[in-house]
Amino acid sequence: MTMVKAAVKAVVFDIGNVLIEWQPERYYDARIGVTRRQELFAAVDLHAMNERIDAGGLFRETVYDTAAQYPDWTTEIRWWYDHWIGLASPRIDHSITLLRRLRAKGVPVFALTNFGDDAFAYAQTQYDFLTEFDRAYVSGRMQMTKPDPAIYAMVEADCGIPPNGLLFADDRAENIAAAAARGWQTHLFTGPQGWADRLIAAGVLTEQEARP
Repeated sequence: MTMVKAAVKAVVFDIGNVLIEWQPERYYDARIGVTRRQELFAAVDLHAMNERIDAGGLFRETVYDTAAQYPDWTTEIRWWYDHWIGLASPRIDHSITLLRRLRAKGVPVFALTNFGDDAFAYAQTQYDFLTEFDRAYVSGRMQMTKPDPAIYAMVEADCGIPPNGLLFADDRAENIAAAAARGWQTHLFTGPQGWADRLIAAGVLTEQEARP
């Protein structure tokens, strides 16, 4: 017996590495070289610092407090705040096109992102498409991060859509697995063309609509 997939009622986008490239190491490599960057990241767990922001910590205060603990690296750590847009770039234009074409068809489009609250507010001033979601679920506001099952439950409760009506793209396998465990339709994002193909297969965009 063939199982029929539930109709997609809303499409849910992660942001980092789905709509905006997020490669902090690349930024630091360009500024201080690979060797110095490796020394910095070995001395200071900058990703753990960022996770504290994603979980609700204040953006500037968390970065600057961390910088104060490492006088040998104070300037470089502060770049995480002072030059954040350099870390979170460039835009992934095809993904943004997909978002906008979904919305043009009346398909609800949500964000579910590990992102600091005030960092997200700043990002919205730099990237216009971040203001275009029908609903934006931001971990820093919600005080929890993916892949905690509770964050997916909060999305379900707020939007009122059954889990199998949500189609979610994320670049991290653990976040996808947590959503799938709740019954969401999922796509592990490795590039915008694969995501376009998934949206076509789900019947929410045509091949023409999914073109870059």
